[in-house]
Amino acid sequence: MVAMTIRHEETTEQEAQERQEQTRTKELPRTARELFDVLPELPGFRAEVIEGTLIVSPVGTPEHARCAMRLYRALMPVMDEHGWEGWTGNVDVCIEGPREPTEPDFVLAPTDCPRWGDRELLSSGLIMVAEVASTGSAPRDRNEKPTLYATGGVPIYLLIDMVAAPPTLAVYSDIRDGAYRTTTTVEVGTSLLLPHPIDVKLDTTIFTT
Repeated sequence: MVAMTIRHEETTEQEAQERQEQTRTKELPRTARELFDVLPELPGFRAEVIEGTLIVSPVGTPEHARCAMRLYRALMPVMDEHGWEGWTGNVDVCIEGPREPTEPDFVLAPTDCPRWGDRELLSSGLIMVAEVASTGSAPRDRNEKPTLYATGGVPIYLLIDMVAAPPTLAVYSDIRDGAYRTTTTVEVGTSLLLPHPIDVKLDTTIFTT
């Protein structure tokens, strides 16, 4: 009887361990999106998913943030005119299709922009996003973000590239077949027309002072 009891206890303990291991396995994130969803708050960092890869990077410098804020101020009249909302780097965007989350440096959207859950604006409901390139983010901002935002149906993508030589601004628009078909690039100091529905000639000297 004693031997039988010991075997029963050993089997029960083994089964419990197996169940515990199965539970842990089920709870592990399987995709970058799932890992993003369970990330804790990361003060001083921002997290995005680009082409299935989770990217965690430090927040920008004061100069980086200044560019986003000056764009916000330049667009305040058109925001007030149309009743739009603007955010500088503190709102997440869900890219429709792959459902990849990003955190642009600037987002322009109508007040009734649809959301994915509570914290993410749906990309197809936006008016424009902008990125301020840094040394670390420039390759993604120049090469990957145009494809990502066009895939998500963002009508206008503005790239403020102060680390280029010479510094430039580029505006991407006219989405067809999942890609931007029109790109206009100017050196900083030259005005740049932000296309419809914004229809504003942006004075790019605001990014140099």
